[in-house]
Amino acid sequence: MRITLERSNLLKSLNHVHRVVERRNTIPILSNVLLRASDAKLDMKATDLDLEITEATPAMVEQAGSTTVPAHLLYEIVRKLPDGSEVLLATNPDGSTMTVASGRSKFSLQCLPETDFPDLTAGTFSHVFKLKAADLKMLIDRTQFAISTEETRYYLNGIFFHTIESGNDLKLRAVATDGHRLARADVNAPSGSEGMPGIIIPRKTVGELQKLVDNPELEVTVEVSDAKIRIAIGDIVLTSKLIDGTFPDYQRVIPTGNDKEMRVDCQSFAKAVDRVSTISSERGRAVKLAITEGQLTLTVNNPDSGSATEEVAVGYEHDSMEIGFNAKYLLDITAQLSGEDAIFLLADAGSPTLVRDTAGDDALYVLMPMRV
Repeated sequence: MRITLERSNLLKSLNHVHRVVERRNTIPILSNVLLRASDAKLDMKATDLDLEITEATPAMVEQAGSTTVPAHLLYEIVRKLPDGSEVLLATNPDGSTMTVASGRSKFSLQCLPETDFPDLTAGTFSHVFKLKAADLKMLIDRTQFAISTEETRYYLNGIFFHTIESGNDLKLRAVATDGHRLARADVNAPSGSEGMPGIIIPRKTVGELQKLVDNPELEVTVEVSDAKIRIAIGDIVLTSKLIDGTFPDYQRVIPTGNDKEMRVDCQSFAKAVDRVSTISSERGRAVKLAITEGQLTLTVNNPDSGSATEEVAVGYEHDSMEIGFNAKYLLDITAQLSGEDAIFLLADAGSPTLVRDTAGDDALYVLMPMRV
């Protein structure tokens, strides 16, 4: 193999694929990226056996061929080469090493044969549909913060995607929950997604997708089966195993009878929560909300360091009440709201609270209270 390509193109593609590769691997080949040169392009592939990313980048191919080299090492070398430079990649005749040369810099990397590189065979996909990158990004951004990190409840370690009838429309819905809060977001279901199986996309895959859908103008092709998902974004193809588990019936925890509405300016509220929570301990991040007509008082008490209070004007016309929440969870949710006001729908101090965005009803949040 002997090819020349622009550093910027090579770096951009390597940046996408090398992130999948785990830093520590018991199987040496999994530390490598597969490079395959042919037809004026270089195809790259990296995998951790659960997730695979491939990307093609333009190259001047003098001699076609393929090999695998350490992914993080190659990325670091290319990253440190000067801007605007050209990079030569060439394997030696017996394929045991690859030269990376640019200007006066020259590196020699150990190769492993392509035949050892695992392939995440996809099987057949039952549903294929196209989705705007902006829609996919919105679904992920609005929900991913609520993914559980508790390994014992592995079926909550991802985002649940499914289609659902809402009014007279079919929606593609994303839901994530960790048992303390729940985030739900909808977009109009694209044609081809009707009747797709409900799937749970793992946290690592969600994180990679979030970084890859950086151009909202693009259209994304999604292929789904019971066990895998494949997403094509421009020249990038991401294939991932799905979480093999049943997502709980989240509809049951979304309260329907919360009749006490509190409207508050989102920015002022978030800044006030952030300020008073400065005093809270790492373990107990509870902030108490005392709501009376027209006014909200935020209070944090920390026996070790002191207390803090702040008042915020709100729209509220019901009986006064007190309720406690985890400050971090409140900030996570308010960070997702794009409207000027946040709408809190409350029942009582011990029941879940609904949070809605004034910018639209395509997202909804549920927050469990804390005892304070």
